[in-house]
Amino acid sequence: MKEVVEFLQANPVQYLATVGRDGKAKCRPFMFCFEQEGRLWFCTNNTKDVYKDLQVNPELEVSVSSPEYAWIRLNGKAVFENNMVVKEACMTNPIIKGQYNEASNPIFEVFYLENAKAVIADFSGNPPKEYNL
Repeated sequence: MKEVVEFLQANPVQYLATVGRDGKAKCRPFMFCFEQEGRLWFCTNNTKDVYKDLQVNPELEVSVSSPEYAWIRLNGKAVFENNMVVKEACMTNPIIKGQYNEASNPIFEVFYLENAKAVIADFSGNPPKEYNL
């Protein structure tokens, strides 16, 4: 878990892929919030298409590469939870705070990945590192 969290934190703009409600692939820039109690947390806005897409099909994949040409692929099922402790912790990020102002904002949503799996790989020729989180 530690290596996955460190990779996501070191490369803060990831790309989150979903299956859209139209059945087509959707990919958008996204940001990992943090790990808490073994869960990887993300946030979004319940008026956005990504939220609506994840309500229909919660399976997603996140990917990002590093300047050193390593990359991560992280997939799992988005589980939305009205967790005020997590929402308050998200407010420490100035970007999130700037968008939602407060944890109780009715459009602010948080979710974690259930049954998450991650693969970190690079061009070194070494086998990828795989994680079940």
